[in-house]
Amino acid sequence: METVALFPGSFDPFTAGHLNILKRALTMFDRIVIAIGVNQDKRGYFSTEQKIEIIRQVVAGLNGVEVINYDGLTVDICREMGIRHIVRGVRNMLDFEAERSIADANRRLAPEIETLIIPTAQEFAHISSSAVRDLLKHHGDTSLFMPEGVVLPEPDAA
Repeated sequence: METVALFPGSFDPFTAGHLNILKRALTMFDRIVIAIGVNQDKRGYFSTEQKIEIIRQVVAGLNGVEVINYDGLTVDICREMGIRHIVRGVRNMLDFEAERSIADANRRLAPEIETLIIPTAQEFAHISSSAVRDLLKHHGDTSLFMPEGVVLPEPDAA
């Protein structure tokens, strides 16, 4: 039986740290569905379409990865897709506490869905999407934070 996990996030943008979590999750699951959450109340730096394109660049050589977007509760998309595992990455203890709270809430909403929290490898612990966005806004070099070969598009105009 194929094992599948959902890797949800805003991925604004998908960084080298996200790739580290994805590759490690692929050692535990046959297939990973990267799910870009859409928050209608919040405008991201990149559009959903741009986020999908960035992630497709990153995963082009990886087997067993699918990219979708969704609007709503993560446990609802898991149920709709028949997925019983959620993968989340953390960089530090602050991330862990926030992710544990979300995992606890998800467990109350959907006890059949389990969350696996994976700490990022130490060499990626300093990388955050917000740091990449800040570098982009100030025309800085993002190459140390992004997966090799990724070309970031210009953000959509508001």
